[in-house]
Amino acid sequence: MGARNHTGAKSAAGARIFREDAFIGARGGRMPAFLQPKVWGNPKAWNWVQNGKFGGGFKFGLPLDTGGLDPVLGRIGSLEVRLATTKRDIRRAQRLRYRVFYNEMSAVPNAACMLAQRDMDEYDAICDHLLVLDHDAPRKPFRPNKPKVVGTYRLLRQEVADRSFGFYTAGEFDVQPVIDANPQLRFLELGRSCVLKPYRNKRTVELLWHGIWTYVLHHRIDVMFGCASLEGTDPAKMALPLSFLHHYARAPEEWNVKALPDRFVRMDLMSKEGIDARAALHSLPPLIKGYLRLGGTVGEGAVIDRQFGTTDVLVMLPVKAINPRYIGHFGATADRHAA
Repeated sequence: MGARNHTGAKSAAGARIFREDAFIGARGGRMPAFLQPKVWGNPKAWNWVQNGKFGGGFKFGLPLDTGGLDPVLGRIGSLEVRLATTKRDIRRAQRLRYRVFYNEMSAVPNAACMLAQRDMDEYDAICDHLLVLDHDAPRKPFRPNKPKVVGTYRLLRQEVADRSFGFYTAGEFDVQPVIDANPQLRFLELGRSCVLKPYRNKRTVELLWHGIWTYVLHHRIDVMFGCASLEGTDPAKMALPLSFLHHYARAPEEWNVKALPDRFVRMDLMSKEGIDARAALHSLPPLIKGYLRLGGTVGEGAVIDRQFGTTDVLVMLPVKAINPRYIGHFGATADRHAA
C-alpha cells in the first residue's frame, strides 16, 4: 500500500524532493541556494529540509532507531526480513526501488534520482524501511560479501507523521477525516513496496508480510492504509478492474477515504451487472488481490500519477478486519518465521 508497488506498487503520493542532500546528510542550518532542493506542495517538508530536522541517524550518521524492535524480524531459508538500521541500508532500498520503478516500469525520474540511480524523496528520512535480504545471492567479483536486497516496504507510523509533515498518501487522498474520526486508533501507512523480479513469489511476499505483522504487533497498530497502483494512466483501459473494486471492494462508510477533489477519477465506469468478476480479479495486480484477501477495502475515486505512470487506489485495512486465516498462518505473536 501506500507509493509504488511491484509485487508491483506505489504507496502514498505527495511532494517530492529533488536532492538527496536534503534528507541524507543534512547538517542543519540553511543550505546554500544552489544546493537547496525544490519541494512542491509541502512547505512543512521544506522547512524541515532547511533546518536539518530529519532525525539523528540521518543528521549525524548514527545507527537508525528501530523503536525497540529487534531489526531482524524473520527468516525463510536464505531470505531474511529486517528493518533498515543504517543510511546505507536505506540507499540499498532506494536502488532497488529505482531498478523496479524506473528501469522496469514506466516511472520518469527527476534529475537527482537519475543521477544517483535511486528512488528517493523526503519521506525516506522519517519512515522505517523493511528489507528482504537474500544471503545466498551470487556475489559480483571483488565486491564486499553482503546479502542482496531483493524486496522492500516503507512504513510510516501516525505519531511520526504527526510530528513531521504528515502522510505521503495525503497528496492523493483525503485521509484526515477518517483519522480524526478514530482518535483512539493507531494508523500505519504502507508504501514504496517492490520486489526484484526473480523473487516475486509466495515466499518473498510472505516474508514481507511476516515483517509487517511483527511490526504491527510491536507498535500496537490498529489500521493499515496506503495507495496501491494499477499500471497505466488511461482509466478507460482499466474500466474492468476499477469498476470491480468500486462495486465489490468498496470500503464501508466509516473507512471510506475519497480521492482529493482536484485529482478525483471515477471508478464506476461499468455497471455491476456488466462485470465479469473472474476476469476482473485476473486483471488486478497481485498486491491489490493480496490486500483484498487479507480483508482490505478500497476508497472512493482513483488518482492518476503521471510521474509513475499509474492509476492509484486507496486501500484501508483495519487490523480487526484481517481474515483470521492469515493471523493463524503468521501466528498471533508473529512466531511462524521468527528469527
